[in-house]
Amino acid sequence: MSGGHDHHSGGLNLTLHVWRQKDAQAEGRFETYALQGISEHCSFLEMLDQLNEQLLREGRDPVAFDHDCREGICGSCGVVINGQAHGPDRETATCQLHMRRFHDGDTIYVEPFRAKAFPIQRDLVVDRSAFDRIVSKGGFVSVNTGAPQDANGLPVPKENADLAMDAASCIGCGACVAACPNAAAMLFVGAKISHLGLLPQGAPERRRRVLAMVEQMDRDGFGNCGNIYECEAACPKSISVENIARLNREYIVASACERPAVERIGD
Repeated sequence: MSGGHDHHSGGLNLTLHVWRQKDAQAEGRFETYALQGISEHCSFLEMLDQLNEQLLREGRDPVAFDHDCREGICGSCGVVINGQAHGPDRETATCQLHMRRFHDGDTIYVEPFRAKAFPIQRDLVVDRSAFDRIVSKGGFVSVNTGAPQDANGLPVPKENADLAMDAASCIGCGACVAACPNAAAMLFVGAKISHLGLLPQGAPERRRRVLAMVEQMDRDGFGNCGNIYECEAACPKSISVENIARLNREYIVASACERPAVERIGD
C-alpha cells in the first residue's frame, strides 16, 4: 500500500513540555512527557486526555485543563501551544485543533494563558472571571422587552445587523488577552459594546454601558491596546479590531455626555 500518510500508520510520537503548577501560590515549571502512537485524527484535547490516562496509570497527577463543549462554542479550552493562543490554526479554538497539524517527532510546549487579570489556578487552568465581572457591568439589556416582536417591527440597517452579529460571535475565551503583549481586553470589550450598541435594543444604555465596562476592565488590571493586532489574529471567531475603534469612539462620546450621571448612580 502506498500513500502520503503511511508514515503515520503507527501514530505520532511527541515530546510534550507542559506547564505544571499546583495552585495559584505555587511556583510553576514545565514538565516533559513522551507520548507515543497518537492518532493524527484526534483533537488536541483528546491528546491531553491520553496524556492524563498515561499519567494516571503511572500513579501521577493528571494535567488540569479547562474544557466543556469541545465544539469551539464555549471558549473554555484556551491554552497557549508553542507560543500561540489556541495553537497554529487560524479561527480555531484549542478543542477544534487536530493532531494532523503536527508531525511525528515534534516537540510541543503547552502552557496557560498568561495575564495579570487571568491568575493561574492549577496547571493550564486560569481564572477568567474578570470577563464575567466586565459583562456584569453592562454587557446586557436591562429593560424587560416582553414577548418577541415581529422581525420587521424594529427596522435595523443591514450593515448594523451584520456588524452586531459578527461581534456577538465572541465566545469570551480570552485568547485576545493572552496574545496581546499588554494583556489588553479591548477586543473582548469592544465586541460586547458593538454587539449591543449597534442594535436599537441596546441604544438606551450604550453610554452608561461603555463607561461601566471600561472602568471594570481597568479595575481588573487589563493593559491598554497597543495596536499590534495580535488579538484579531488569535481570535477563534475572527473578531475585527474595528470593534476596538468603535469602543474608543463610544467611550469618548460617553465620557463627554454621561460621566456625571454615572458617578451619581455609583456601583
